[in-house]
Amino acid sequence: MTREIHDQFAKDYLSELLSHLGEVETSREVTSEVRQVDVYFIPATTPKDIDPKLLGLLAPMAKTAGLFEPFRNPPTPVEISNCLVKLFGIQGEQRRQARRENVSQTQLDSPRLWILSPSISTRILGGFGAKPDESEEWPPGIYFLPKFFYTGLVAIHQLPVTPETLWLRVLGRGEVQKAAIDELVALPEANPLRRYLLEILASWRINVELSQNLDEQEKQELTMNLSPAYLRLREETFQEGRQEGLQEERRSMIENFLRVRFGEVDEQLSQIIESMLGLPTAELTVMLLNFSRSELLERFDQNP
Repeated sequence: MTREIHDQFAKDYLSELLSHLGEVETSREVTSEVRQVDVYFIPATTPKDIDPKLLGLLAPMAKTAGLFEPFRNPPTPVEISNCLVKLFGIQGEQRRQARRENVSQTQLDSPRLWILSPSISTRILGGFGAKPDESEEWPPGIYFLPKFFYTGLVAIHQLPVTPETLWLRVLGRGEVQKAAIDELVALPEANPLRRYLLEILASWRINVELSQNLDEQEKQELTMNLSPAYLRLREETFQEGRQEGLQEERRSMIENFLRVRFGEVDEQLSQIIESMLGLPTAELTVMLLNFSRSELLERFDQNP
């Protein structure tokens, strides 16, 4: 059950991040045997709605089509092998499609497999021949299988604590995850990713609370780690609702003043209300009490 709840969160979380760089498909079925890829990604041909640099380390990972397989607990050799089978299945589909369309498929066309885990044992690394990137293009914590496996293993807890690794560290566990979520909550509200990810984290916390099948220790850890995101989102949502309520109250007051002064709020007067909402209270009060209809319309560039 822990795996299922984490899977859904991780799919939502990675889909939200990667959707800014291209096309995302979750639970993609591989036809050789019915298997599902957690997150399958195809990069956009042109830049989308945000600067890719905001995605940090995810941006270079998403330069090519890819399979993203996040694990809450370190994967076993069998689980990694199953991920490789999914990759090989996708490659097979691409080769068959290339033959049908009479298109030459080079090795460069192959999607990459990214396995994301809090930690990866030396036994796993050695058994699959995974090694750090010798070119130092990638930070510590990322290991690659031999070239033609097109697979990277990400040991999240080994990643350096930098803004570039933030989005991946949120998928960690324990103190690593807690620190990353605190960093996410502290991001400026203007950050285009922050609000959506807070909503996904808050949703995960609710699912954790409602679950009857989670291990109690796991449930407590997740609840504590996710609470800052949940509480901040609730606070911001409350403040937004409060501001919206104040705006509606202010709008109603202006409409009532205009109705008392001029008998009705016609189309021309209705069009200036939005501009009046942003005025300081003292200035607005003087206008409503003293300006004639034509003066109000002239003040807000409406033809009297």
